[in-house]
Amino acid sequence: MALWDRIKESASTMQTQLVAKKNDLKSGAFRDASMAMCALVAAADGTIDPAERQRVAQLIATNEVLQNFPADDLRRRFEENLNKLTTDFAFGKVSVLQEIAKAKKKPAEARAVIQIGIVIGGADGDFDKTEQAVVREACFTLDLPPHEFDL
Repeated sequence: MALWDRIKESASTMQTQLVAKKNDLKSGAFRDASMAMCALVAAADGTIDPAERQRVAQLIATNEVLQNFPADDLRRRFEENLNKLTTDFAFGKVSVLQEIAKAKKKPAEARAVIQIGIVIGGADGDFDKTEQAVVREACFTLDLPPHEFDL
């Protein structure tokens, strides 16, 4: 199976698992951690172009699991995290990882945050090394083994 097909299949599997848990993923901690994860993956290489920003914002708005929350609230939180990362990536990353850590208390939410990162990273068919690295770092922040997610 080609790498592209494996990435699409993995992202699809993660999305299916997220939808199955949708009713358990309604806390503010999950919302905040998810938006931080989306921003971290979008800015993984230290920059984000307008097209990528728009693509991730569109994915957030149409993701079935994230529809538990008002779209304008999600977008605002996503943009705030992105601004932290684009202003000073190293310093912003510390702040964004602290947001992700909010999901640590509930293992199902922590796993879902990682899955959202994988879905966002793989949505363009190229879950590249920098995106994988920040998702792996988020795994460590949440005390989850990266190999559980094939990272």
